[in-house]
Amino acid sequence: MSDHPPLSGDDLVRVLATLANPHRMRVIAALARERAYVSRLARDLGISRALLQVHLRKLAAAGLVSAQLELSEDGKAMKYYEVTPFVLRLTPDTIADAARTLTPSDATGTDGDER
Repeated sequence: MSDHPPLSGDDLVRVLATLANPHRMRVIAALARERAYVSRLARDLGISRALLQVHLRKLAAAGLVSAQLELSEDGKAMKYYEVTPFVLRLTPDTIADAARTLTPSDATGTDGDER
């Protein structure tokens, strides 16, 4: 079994929505190999630092990456990102369990789905 408790429905939706973006999947893949600072990671992924920062903020908000500020040898502050260990096991049963904990949405469809 896993040491991690199952995600609530709201947390599962947030994590899956975050991972549903190809850039964010590539960021996770790169950080799974090794931690990195923004400039290097942006270069490695071929995207702008500004766009990467947007994706890193979303990944951090979902609890999938973390950052640590460190001083380089020349005294420059650098923020290193790394993957926060996680395990997602999706089965019909785990989805059903998570669905029971979802925050209720109103009938107007504010959860983003068409009704």
